[in-house]
Amino acid sequence: MPWAALKLPPVAQTLPSLDVRALYDRFDAPLTGIDCGAMCAPHNPSGKPFCCDICLAVPAAYRQEWAYLRRATGLWRPYRGDECPADPTDPAELRASTPRHMRLLACLGPESCQRPFRAISCRQFPFFPYVTSGYRFIGLAYDWEFEPVCWVISHLAEVTPAYREEFIGLYDGLFALWQEDFECYALRSEEMRAHFAAEKRRIPLLHRNGQAYLLSPRSERLHRVDLSRLPRHGFYA
Repeated sequence: MPWAALKLPPVAQTLPSLDVRALYDRFDAPLTGIDCGAMCAPHNPSGKPFCCDICLAVPAAYRQEWAYLRRATGLWRPYRGDECPADPTDPAELRASTPRHMRLLACLGPESCQRPFRAISCRQFPFFPYVTSGYRFIGLAYDWEFEPVCWVISHLAEVTPAYREEFIGLYDGLFALWQEDFECYALRSEEMRAHFAAEKRRIPLLHRNGQAYLLSPRSERLHRVDLSRLPRHGFYA
């Protein structure tokens, strides 16, 4: 799932005003030069890209974003928890672990996708903004739970410079406006450091300076890396 159980800061009394359409238009660059969904879907028994399969990943949207989407399109509806009967995930537990300024959603499915109305969580997948222990947003890290199945995670060199630039621009703007969102990603980054430290691995990072690094989860030292030389995972090893 895209959100792990975290100790969350209190929800803001007043959510900031977001121009959601402008955010979407500024974060619309292709993730890779090819359809990465076509690369992973053959490995999923459902035939769907893993990121578009609600049995594997439940999308979340900012509450302001949901207010926009419900007016603009019929693509989305609130997540009920019964979309995947064979899934052992407890909907109540998933909702409890979702940041309170976000809303879990379900869509009509990848075959009915309306790309102009993709949620930010869809656009950013499989990445999230990495925040150091010193509270600096320095680049893109990936959701490690999807290492075995996400084609992009095994092919980080394919991520376009335009996508990285737009991702960073989006979150620079959001974080300047919204401290609570920054805090949530700082907690997510802390969880990633603990996970990789336990596995004695370094964290691949697409840095905001345009370079790529391996980050030591304990010291947070950065080591330049050639992304094409990183190991592949799961189906793509």
